[in-house]
Amino acid sequence: MGHRLSKIYTRTGDDGSTGLGDGTRVPKEHLRVEAYGTVDEANSALGMVLAVSGLPAPVVDALTGIQHDLFDLGGELCIPGHRAITAEAVSRLEQTLDRFNDGLPPLKEFILPGGGPAAAACHLARTVTRRAERRVWALARSETVASEVPQYLNRLSDLLFVVARVLARHEHGSEVLWRRR
Repeated sequence: MGHRLSKIYTRTGDDGSTGLGDGTRVPKEHLRVEAYGTVDEANSALGMVLAVSGLPAPVVDALTGIQHDLFDLGGELCIPGHRAITAEAVSRLEQTLDRFNDGLPPLKEFILPGGGPAAAACHLARTVTRRAERRVWALARSETVASEVPQYLNRLSDLLFVVARVLARHEHGSEVLWRRR
């Protein structure tokens, strides 16, 4: 593969437009740009989780694989008509979620986002992923989006909730429970 980004600035976006993967120019606030941009934010938030040292290897492996999926998912959103996320990717998330959840006690209370640096970062990644899902649904109301894309994001936010629980226990032994005042 040659140089993908030999020049970082192009000045083509100075007029408030940006190029989709198929070359189409759209406004920077276009629903499609909002959707793939928020997926990029979610991927960056996962990078923040992975930047915490001492994470359990299964968490690192799962989140690293998911980062690759999110890059593919963003590409699918950036190129109208392109397909990258499959039903198998959604199933893989469900299987990963089940594996992490099997070792956790049932939840009887709401938990607060926190529990240590990695758990807190994972909760932030979860909420950004939920926002990405909302942006994808907004796009899907006006343009064709493969059903697997919002499904993937929905399962991912569920998985990140479970991983945050795992990480809270890893970092501090338990989650921070919400108390009604």
